[in-house]
Amino acid sequence: MGHDIWFNGKLIPYEDATIHVLSHVVHYGTSVFEGIRCYNTEQGSAVFRLPEHMRRLLDSATIYRMPCPYDLEALQAATLETIASSGLASCYIRPVIFRGTGSMGVNPLNNTVDTFIAVWEWGAYLGPEALEAGVDVQVASWNRMAPNTLPAMAKAGGNYLNAGLVKMNAVLNGYVEGIMLSVDGYVAEGSGENLFLIRDGVLYTAPVSMSILPGITRDAVIRLARDRGYTVMEKQIPREALYVADELFFTGTAAEITPIRSVDKYTIGSGKRGPITKTLQEAFFDIIQGGNDPYGWLTPVPVTAPTEAVAAS
Repeated sequence: MGHDIWFNGKLIPYEDATIHVLSHVVHYGTSVFEGIRCYNTEQGSAVFRLPEHMRRLLDSATIYRMPCPYDLEALQAATLETIASSGLASCYIRPVIFRGTGSMGVNPLNNTVDTFIAVWEWGAYLGPEALEAGVDVQVASWNRMAPNTLPAMAKAGGNYLNAGLVKMNAVLNGYVEGIMLSVDGYVAEGSGENLFLIRDGVLYTAPVSMSILPGITRDAVIRLARDRGYTVMEKQIPREALYVADELFFTGTAAEITPIRSVDKYTIGSGKRGPITKTLQEAFFDIIQGGNDPYGWLTPVPVTAPTEAVAAS
């Protein structure tokens, strides 16, 4: 059985966290959500970049005219309460705001707005060995949506129909993930990850104007790289630049920093994690595992008896 879930202001049992089949979100995809991680660092359980994630959640809700009655501070407090009640020392966190019951039809303005926060255990998204060995990917046949069709800055449920097509095709073709191109044919991102390319010691990543999600881990990696003296450029990346890159890696809450060892059966660099990727991984994991946090990116989880019991087991 799962852990208690926060619903519109209070914790409820896992089995009670249900919605009606005629909820607007079921028919029209009207949800916004986040993926956040709590890590069991050497200095205690802590959530990575909680304020930034919750701000993006509220921004997504604003873009979709979905008034959330809970402000930034309330959502952060609710997240910490949900983690503490779960007894988990580390977990994946999924807040979601969606349109619920009311009138049926495309117009969502008369439907309720509901907020849930759930937590569960989740390991390495692309496989535990992927963090060192790297993953094999393909360029997707499905593009990222064009600007001014759907707001790419919003992390909305409906956007992931596009991502699902990319991910399914990749898996069925024997790859771990797909890389989407923009409507103009430039490199955008993976189905659930941002992408970095390294050539001659310079890091390149797609600009937000390529209809990518402005990733919070992406932002962290840019900061970590620049603070270590690397040049990071946000610019248009041609597809073929992938094939001659020295290193490639994905970033994301789920993927963390995952190297890419091949694209469309082109071997990238040495065919395994490259030196700059390794340096950035070590810097990232020093924060999320060691708890050494010069940036103030970690929000400690208040210690409760259940959390202590799990952490000590």
